[in-house]
Amino acid sequence: MGSEKIEIGTPGIKKTLRRYNLNSAIAEFVWNGFDAEARVVEIKFEANELGGIKYLWIYDDGQGIQRNLLNQKFKPFLQTSRAVDPQAKYDGPSAIHGKNGYGRLTFFHFAYESVWFTTYKTEDGRCRSYSITIREDNLNTYLPTEEQNVESSETGTKVRFAVKDLIVDDINDISRYLAREFAWYLELGSPFPREIRIDGTPLRYKELIGDQAESKIPIGEIVFSIRYIRWNESLNDRYSRYYFSDSNRRERRKQNTSFNNKGDNFFHSIFVQSAFFDDLEEEAINIGEKDSENGQLSLDVNDRERNNILRDLVSQLEGFLKKKRSPFLRKRAKEYVDSLQADGIFPDFGLDRWDQYRKQELTEVMRELYEADPRIFSNLNRPQKQTLVRLFNLIIDSSERDHLLDVIAEVVNLTKEERMDFANILKSARLSNIITTIKLIQDRYTAVDELKKLIYHADYQANERDHLQTHIERHFWLFGEKYHLVTAAEPDFEAALRRHTYVLYGETANRKINHPDKNKEMDIFAVRQMRDLRATEVNNIVAELKHPHITIGQKEFQQVKTYMEVLLEQPEFNGSNMTWEFYLVGNDYDKSIAREIENVKNHGEQHLAYKVDNWKIYVMRWSEIINNFSLRHDFILDKLKLERAKLATQAKSADEIIANGHHNSAALSVATKPIISDAVIEPVT
Repeated sequence: MGSEKIEIGTPGIKKTLRRYNLNSAIAEFVWNGFDAEARVVEIKFEANELGGIKYLWIYDDGQGIQRNLLNQKFKPFLQTSRAVDPQAKYDGPSAIHGKNGYGRLTFFHFAYESVWFTTYKTEDGRCRSYSITIREDNLNTYLPTEEQNVESSETGTKVRFAVKDLIVDDINDISRYLAREFAWYLELGSPFPREIRIDGTPLRYKELIGDQAESKIPIGEIVFSIRYIRWNESLNDRYSRYYFSDSNRRERRKQNTSFNNKGDNFFHSIFVQSAFFDDLEEEAINIGEKDSENGQLSLDVNDRERNNILRDLVSQLEGFLKKKRSPFLRKRAKEYVDSLQADGIFPDFGLDRWDQYRKQELTEVMRELYEADPRIFSNLNRPQKQTLVRLFNLIIDSSERDHLLDVIAEVVNLTKEERMDFANILKSARLSNIITTIKLIQDRYTAVDELKKLIYHADYQANERDHLQTHIERHFWLFGEKYHLVTAAEPDFEAALRRHTYVLYGETANRKINHPDKNKEMDIFAVRQMRDLRATEVNNIVAELKHPHITIGQKEFQQVKTYMEVLLEQPEFNGSNMTWEFYLVGNDYDKSIAREIENVKNHGEQHLAYKVDNWKIYVMRWSEIINNFSLRHDFILDKLKLERAKLATQAKSADEIIANGHHNSAALSVATKPIISDAVIEPVT
């Protein structure tokens, strides 16, 4: 005896359609209207006496439901244990989206009763109307009324839903969902323009459009008109597709583009129209087969010549999309990497030029890596982002950077072209950093050569404040990297203290110092913070610069000790994590200073003349400052084979050296100084 199918009951229907919700259920009824060739589908909400929603109506001006097809349209579906997924779209022409017929029963998610009022045209041209009722508690039964002749010549269907829990606030959510569901379809306009209205207002789906363009692709004598749209967010259809339409704008087939699942939010649609598709028989097209060349779903046309044209078309479409994606990806890469820096994912880099170049190189490599394949950064949590960025930083800094491409290849599948692009990116970033470093070293040598002229050339007539101090202020890297200038020749210690607390903590409050020498001036005062996993250390430098004709003795040495005494009595300058280094610099020093240096030589530090806890005073000759620079930089210049003679400027006076100094890349820019002025600090009363 043959087996029989068992009709599913109401509980079974609800279980089968459990993946639908309010929004997707309403969308199914809109699709039903478009399946009936409606041009306009309108959703209306009817209020009850309390201002809530009593009925939801969906109107369409489609063909209506013919009475002799009622059994096919409303026949209860059969027993099944598998839930119906509303996101599993039919992949044929969009015009028959609702061919599975589930939409009519999904209403139970928001209503307890639905009534269809439909008008259709008979073969003899007359219009007839009738209604169908289905209740939530009896989903496997539909109740039709007798049909009647009507005078109207307009066909269509309106469905009234007696809602359960629908509230006014739900309307905006429904609108947003429908915009994401139908945006591509409304733009497709196949075979004629369509519209969705909500309470008389057209659906605002165009807000989802981020970019659009039109173009033509000629292949032989055939011209394909293309229209491109980039969406600001993912549509409910999930896939970015090509839509192929004939000369009458009737969609024939659709196909995924190759830019899906790239992790870059490049959501797009390409609408292609041409007479090429006019006589393309449905049975001559095989959707769903994999193209052996690019792995994409393809239109497999039996005719070899037509198939070659189609392959050429898809190839050019891919190229068009690649050009559109490139600037989008570049902007998105910048935004993403900028967000990594803003969120503290990047390593800490100092303010000196060396660290800033390293930071710039890491930034460029991370941006280019994102452009090469955004999937590398997809779905990473904060610790994973930190690990990835800092590993790349270590590789870039090491001699293993050439193996970075091999590491990436293990993570994602790069095409041959993508591998070459990324290899060139690494080379370019490295070359850029080398060139920039060479320029920095050149400019540092220039700065040192100019310092020699200010010190040793009497005909330059350099003075202490206007020339020596200004030059060192710009180039205090001579005393150490990564320092932040706090002050130069400030009128008193109180102003220096205000700037010091601002640089370290961002505070702008007034500070008072009670000391008879509080109005003493420091030539250079700089600070840096060094962080490790255990603590933060604050290093401070104070430099006192003397004109070359002055021989440093006890008078100058005591001047620096006075600075130290003022600072020692101020709690803000005496943190347990703070160190202080005072540099007294001149052309030479006398025997008394030589004895000071001899007395503390057991500490093993060159030029050290005084030490108490974390407080140190160094006395140095200008020649020693210059020699220390040469020791740190000469080996680099030897490798780069620079000609030092070409580096010095041809300035003819001290004033000219200072005037031209703004163009030196080794000079600290104004931006590295604290953005604070005495004008923003109220005086203490």
